[in-house]
Parts: sequence; C-alpha cells; structure tokens
Amino acid sequence: MMLRARAFFALSAVAALAACSNEGELVVDQGVGIASVLTLCPSVGIPDYTGDVTTFRNAADTTTASLDVSAAMTNLRAICNDTGEQVYSEATFTVNARRSDTRGARTVELPYFVTVLRGGSAVVTKRIGTVTLAFADGQDRATASGKAGSYINRADAALPEDIREKITRRRRAGDTEAALDPLADPEVKAAIARTRFEMLVGFQLTEAQLAYNVTR
Repeated sequence: MMLRARAFFALSAVAALAACSNEGELVVDQGVGIASVLTLCPSVGIPDYTGDVTTFRNAADTTTASLDVSAAMTNLRAICNDTGEQVYSEATFTVNARRSDTRGARTVELPYFVTVLRGGSAVVTKRIGTVTLAFADGQDRATASGKAGSYINRADAALPEDIREKITRRRRAGDTEAALDPLADPEVKAAIARTRFEMLVGFQLTEAQLAYNVTR
C-alpha cells in the first residue's frame, strides 16, 4: 500500500482539546534567526488511492454491471492535544456511499485503518476500525461518520535542545552565519525528519481493491 499522503489538513481548535499552537510554524525573524520551531502534533491525511473503496457482486467482474457499493472518505478533520507527555491526535471523517441495488434495507460495514508514520516511512502503530453504513429500503445513498485517534510520545516529537538552539539562535545581520540557512544543515534536517509524525487514515483495502483504485 502506498502511504504517501495526498493532502494534509490544518489542525483545528476545539474546547475539549487544546489545539496545536502557532509555534508549529517556522518564522523568520528579520533574516537573522528563526523564531519558532515546528509542532509536536502529527500531520493528518489520506494516503493515495485509499480514500475510495468499490465492491462488486462478482469479485472477478469489475465492470459497471457488477458494481455493488462504492464509498468515499471525505471531510477529514483533526484536533490535537500536545499538553501532556503523550501527544493525542484525533481525526473525524465522513463516508458517503452509494449502492446499485436499492431493494430492501441493508447494512454495509467497511474497514478503515489509522497508521502513524515517523520520518515519512517508519510505521509506529496501525489499527483497524469499522464504519457502518445503513441503507434504507429504496434508497441508493447512505452516509456515516468515523473517528480515529493516536498517541505519540512527546519526547519523540520534540527537537533536541542543541538542534533547536542551532535553528533559533539569533544572528547579526551581515555576519557570514546569518546568510546560511540552518534548516539546510544535514544534521538539522535529519533531526527534524526524526521528529516528524503523520497520522494517516484510509480504507483498509484488499490487494484487488487497491489495484482497482490505482488503475481505474
């Protein structure tokens, strides 16, 4: 499965959870320093080809005539509490589905995953959940909502103090060092990569379903 997120969404604040603050942004201070360094909260997104799922009445026949249910994951939103030793991020999403045969009421369960990646490739955790869609008799559409959450160790998401100091150290205008981008330093880049986490949510697809999404 490809775990390259196709889109990342800004974290929004709510009363129940403290949102990530503006310290997550890298702010240049008049060209002589960077005032703040990144966020402890993970980026949140849907990996390529996992935001849709299609099932067929006959698994060997993937033509329109055999189509059973198609569903899409949308409206992904996340909140984050980074005040404790465990950074908690929670994502909510909507699933819109359509079926081809509208006869009778029907319930369809679709599995989804929530995966936490570190440094863009290392899988930290992966969990499977289920979203349930209830089609009414005679109706071809149904909507359901889902929720996924994850914890990240605060120490793993925080930059080492020496790296933070190297990035934010004030530099006098005109100094040779002031013309150098601290973020281009290989040591700094590697340290930042180690502290970057992503929480990815998508449908738990079979190999055949993933191949269908990739090739359609």
